[in-house]
Amino acid sequence: MIIIQLKGGLGNQMFQYALYRELLQRGKEVKIDDVTGFEHDKLRIPVLDRFGIEYEKATPAEVVAITDSRMDIFSRIRRKLTGRKTKEIIEMEGIFDPKILELDEAYLVGYWQSDKYFTSPEVIDHLQDTFAKRPQEIMHDSVSWTTLQQIECSESVSIHVRRTDYLDAEHIKVHNLCSEQYYKNAISMVRAKHPNAVFFIFTDDKEWCKEHFKGHNFINVELQEGEFTDVADMLLMSRCKHHIIANSSFSWWSAWINDAPEKMVIAPEKWINNKKMDDIYTERMTKVAI
Repeated sequence: MIIIQLKGGLGNQMFQYALYRELLQRGKEVKIDDVTGFEHDKLRIPVLDRFGIEYEKATPAEVVAITDSRMDIFSRIRRKLTGRKTKEIIEMEGIFDPKILELDEAYLVGYWQSDKYFTSPEVIDHLQDTFAKRPQEIMHDSVSWTTLQQIECSESVSIHVRRTDYLDAEHIKVHNLCSEQYYKNAISMVRAKHPNAVFFIFTDDKEWCKEHFKGHNFINVELQEGEFTDVADMLLMSRCKHHIIANSSFSWWSAWINDAPEKMVIAPEKWINNKKMDDIYTERMTKVAI
């Protein structure tokens, strides 16, 4: 059996689910542990159900068995004498590891942020259908529908700006902050090919964006906060014709869901500071200095 630990925010959980579907497609027995990864995370919970996703859940006993973490006295003595017999595999770098797809027994801890982990056509079709939510399922306010109409009737470009949590002292050691110059360069690249581009800004720092993106071709998207606001944001971003993404799995998926062959996707050339992330970039992306 393979158990995948679910953890992180929405975009990270989507990557873990994508790997889950690929392993299932390859005939593996695979389950998801959606408890352990959130025990010490006060900010996040499992959220894949917002897409209507169901998956087979690993039981606590199965997690304990595969990680060799029984706490009875005999198990603890054995581990002291012979070592722990865990099947845990921790992802150390953001580099695609083809051996992950060949495993038959493992407890996988990581984010698996690469489209190389889900290459089966059946899985890609399933993910496209699952993540490309139908607007009527999640959009129940006039602002969302007006924004969708504007996006579909223009040479629309999504801009994702993620700042607030990346400014935290601990996060900033790991996550790069996309600079104003990065966005200016990306906007110029888009305008060179699409002079009539209209930029739709999705952000957690609305004041910063209002200060730095001005003009009639910039539209700040401000949806009412609710249970499905993040999914609605992702849907609207994915409906844009082109994308300027942040170093964020959320905007990565927004661009991936859009499978139009003519799309432009501009991404920051350095993703994070503490490990290599070569394989997070798809063939469709153009990297720009951060």
